Amino acid sequence: MNAPRSRVDERLDVIATVLLAIATVATAWSGYQASRWNGEAQKAAGRSNALRIESAKAADLANAQTEVDVATFSSWVDAYAQDQTQLASFYFKRFRAEFKPAVSAWVATRPLKNRQAPLTPFAMPQYRLVALAAGSKLQTDADTSAQAAVTNIGRATDYVLAVVLLAAALFFAGMSVKLQRPALRRSLLIFGLVAFLGTVAWIATFPISVAV
Repeated sequence: MNAPRSRVDERLDVIATVLLAIATVATAWSGYQASRWNGEAQKAAGRSNALRIESAKAADLANAQTEVDVATFSSWVDAYAQDQTQLASFYFKRFRAEFKPAVSAWVATRPLKNRQAPLTPFAMPQYRLVALAAGSKLQTDADTSAQAAVTNIGRATDYVLAVVLLAAALFFAGMSVKLQRPALRRSLLIFGLVAFLGTVAWIATFPISVAV
């Protein structure tokens, strides 16, 4: 009766040793990935903040350009209304390059006679601010980076949870080595194997981040 029991013990020892070794490697890998994804989250958050700053700068520039357009347009309208042709021409030549197409298109609608004409050139589709479009794109990119940061934090959290589950597998495998009763050892090894295999299967669905 002792010989079969000894062979069972040896087999259980081998299984427990292999499980301990592989689970240890898997734990180290999960810890590394958790650290990597935390780093990726910080990078994405940093990019988001930088893009928001650039977006704010572009928006400020667009507002300043709009103020310039409004000021020069008001002066031009006053000169035009007072039949000061030379002064009106002076202001018209000083319209910004982005603003002139909108003014020309607005004038072509004959706003003095056409009641359907837009009230100002600022309502014309030709009035486009490159800085405003750039600011909008930067804001969109910032939102995308912010979402990436949140996603990466979630990935890091998943890997941390995997470390905890693998630690449970290590615990069961380690305890099985210390026990004498084969039935109890088998039970603990089964718990450890289930925890390990389930966690590894779950980790296999995770994205991987590797430093280059």
